[in-house]
Amino acid sequence: MEKSVLITLFFLIFSFSLMAQQHTGIPELTVSTLDGDEVNTRTFDNDGKPFAVSFWATWCRPCLKELNAIDEIYHEWQDYGFKLIAVSTDDTRTQPNVLPMVSGRGWDYEFYLDENGDFRRAMGVNNVPHTFILNGDGEIVYQHTSFYDGMEWEMFDKLIELLEE
Repeated sequence: MEKSVLITLFFLIFSFSLMAQQHTGIPELTVSTLDGDEVNTRTFDNDGKPFAVSFWATWCRPCLKELNAIDEIYHEWQDYGFKLIAVSTDDTRTQPNVLPMVSGRGWDYEFYLDENGDFRRAMGVNNVPHTFILNGDGEIVYQHTSFYDGMEWEMFDKLIELLEE
């Protein structure tokens, strides 16, 4: 009987390991646009080109620094067909600040609200900023937390590398 328990345990661990390896993309959840429309996260794509998904919050200085730095070179990202999807993790207390901040800064990204935090949790985001780079197939190939000067160019280089693969 112990042998069958061990075999079953091994099978379960092996199965979960395979499932974890196969799940390299964005999970299927619902987020909202800044206008309040619901969007399925599985629809996040970039017509076969690489893109980035950044989790941020209005109260997070490194998040704002990252979004501002990317904004300064975003025209170059767009020249190559790259885009940034920015997902606010603001809670009900700070969420009213999102739209005025986005409008006031003139950022030209796709913005979404993760109102209940389900998307953040499913992506394993514990701290913001947390940015993912996905290839043209929607598979996560790189991620980082925090932000430092010059990181926007490192992300740009990674996106270029993906185009060349």
